[in-house]
Amino acid sequence: MDLNFLIKTAASAVAIALLVALAAWAKIARPTPDLDEAAVRDLLAFEAPGAHLEAVWISADARSAVVRAGEQAFIVYRLGDGYVARSAPWTALANATSDSGAIDLRFAGVGGPGARFRLGEGVAWPPAAGVAS
Repeated sequence: MDLNFLIKTAASAVAIALLVALAAWAKIARPTPDLDEAAVRDLLAFEAPGAHLEAVWISADARSAVVRAGEQAFIVYRLGDGYVARSAPWTALANATSDSGAIDLRFAGVGGPGARFRLGEGVAWPPAAGVAS
């Protein structure tokens, strides 16, 4: 290796590090719209095609949603600057306990370890079958 190659490589590494530091400092992220029923159904049409969605519950802060599809539940929640969908058995979701007006939903794996579903004022958990809000 000659000296010119090492200088160019070091300069490139410094430039990349500066760009990464600038992006981290600026916290540049695209705005994420609040969830509504249409957005949840569109996402699940892509993530779980053919699933028969019975009812959709949007959290009080519109940052997460719970969807019942028979004995299966889908949880849609914000992760980074977008939304992801996870699935779980409905019984596991229905057995979650409310803590200070919110439900913490935990998942196995590292691809989004959990979601927080904020309940509206006076809303009971689990949601009644066939009642969507």
